[in-house]
Amino acid sequence: MSIPGKDSGVNPTAGTQPQGGPAAGASAPGRSFAAELTYWRRRRELSKKQLAITMGFDPSYVSHVEASRHAASEDFARKAESALNAGGALWQAWRTTAPARPAATAEHEGEGVIVDDDYAQLHYDGSTYRARQRRRLFNGGAEPVTRYLMRISVDRYPGQPERSNALYRARPLTWDELNLTATCDGEPMTWRSKHDRDAFKEAWLCLENDRGRFPLYPGQHAVLDYAYQVDDGRWGPWFQRAVRLPTRRLSVELVFPAALDPVVWGTETSTTAEAVPLRTPVTRTERRTGDVEETVFSWAIDTPPMGARYRLEWRFRARDDGAVPQPALRTASDRMRSVGIVQHGAPILTRTARPFDLPAEAAEATGVIDQLFTAIQRVREQHVFGKGMGLAAPQIDIDRSAAVIISPDPDAEPLVLLNPRVISESAEVDEQYEGCLSFFDVRGLVPRPLRLEIEHTHLDGRRVIAALDAALARLAGHEIDHLYGRLYTERMRSGVAPIPVEEYRGTGQAWSYR
Repeated sequence: MSIPGKDSGVNPTAGTQPQGGPAAGASAPGRSFAAELTYWRRRRELSKKQLAITMGFDPSYVSHVEASRHAASEDFARKAESALNAGGALWQAWRTTAPARPAATAEHEGEGVIVDDDYAQLHYDGSTYRARQRRRLFNGGAEPVTRYLMRISVDRYPGQPERSNALYRARPLTWDELNLTATCDGEPMTWRSKHDRDAFKEAWLCLENDRGRFPLYPGQHAVLDYAYQVDDGRWGPWFQRAVRLPTRRLSVELVFPAALDPVVWGTETSTTAEAVPLRTPVTRTERRTGDVEETVFSWAIDTPPMGARYRLEWRFRARDDGAVPQPALRTASDRMRSVGIVQHGAPILTRTARPFDLPAEAAEATGVIDQLFTAIQRVREQHVFGKGMGLAAPQIDIDRSAAVIISPDPDAEPLVLLNPRVISESAEVDEQYEGCLSFFDVRGLVPRPLRLEIEHTHLDGRRVIAALDAALARLAGHEIDHLYGRLYTERMRSGVAPIPVEEYRGTGQAWSYR
């Protein structure tokens, strides 16, 4: 799970039925997803329109699913499970009729997992920030869960990417300094690093330790609790929660020394919507802990929508340096611009990028790759990318032929492309919606080959060929176009125009391939 700047439950006894969950016998074995959906919607006394609004879908979609005229997507099933608090019944019903998936996905982050309660606390003592995440999880899938992905991401100077980059190059975060600890139902957990970059870390929290394993089996609950710390010289004045799994309740608590005279405000964004003030208020209380007077800010929301991001920001008036708080970034393109993404209209986006002379320019290429990964970290703090993502060097104002592709598969390693060119493509083409970070307020239907063969260069000068299919072929094709000064709008069919991201919200779903 990600907490940009940081990453979350409440702690009921594991294994108990969540409040509002199904009563014994409420879910009929073998009942279709459509029938299960109708049952739970009526039990919660919601109309089809009310449920659709809660889930972020068009009301006609709910009607078609309940009438079995339309098969529910995975995204729909997850959101329905969360919105109706069905105790896993809806998710199980959908799984029994969904197409079979490779068993390996059972270990992926979030596969079948529902968050009953997500709680995050950030405590600042005047020099160090200590973050604690506590999540009560329910396995609504068909396979045991054996690990859980967590992320730590920091940005000391939001909106000033060059300044932040320089800071973390000089003082990168280290695992030793973070002092990460984790437990599952009080049992210590081992963890292993997945990604280790200057300002961004990912780790698998493993449901095991040196005394044995304790998987989360289907139908079971568990409480994950983990914590880490970062000094205030590398932690910016913000704390963000991203909803990547169906979640029933999300809450955040910020604890600051009262002597700093803190003030807190917050905004909400989604994968498509503009930034708006938090829809529920942040409450403030005072307390005394030992000899220290503290100010506590609390905020919570029930059934947050998938893809939503909630960002709390603060200022210590006792430390004011005259800086003026930045206004909320309202549009998706505004947010991309703020993290250093070059926007549409810049000349660099229309030029062919300069290739590297490898291996002679290996050091320069390594530096560009590092800058791309750092920018990707900042971008992922602004948006949830369920389809994977990519970034090309011209998009961060670097005129060199380099791009990085992040697969939708959380286990897959990022694909680094230097001097890439397409040498072969399939005759079979499909058309899917794409977005571009350089004009992120719209989405466009783009036809692309289902398979690409790409020649690219390693740092040692070896040229290799990569064969990419489906989503990876689409992602790579998009980024390689950037390296040749081409935007996806040039590939769209005649007469088809991009649509506003708000309109796309009703039609957008993860790419699917037969």
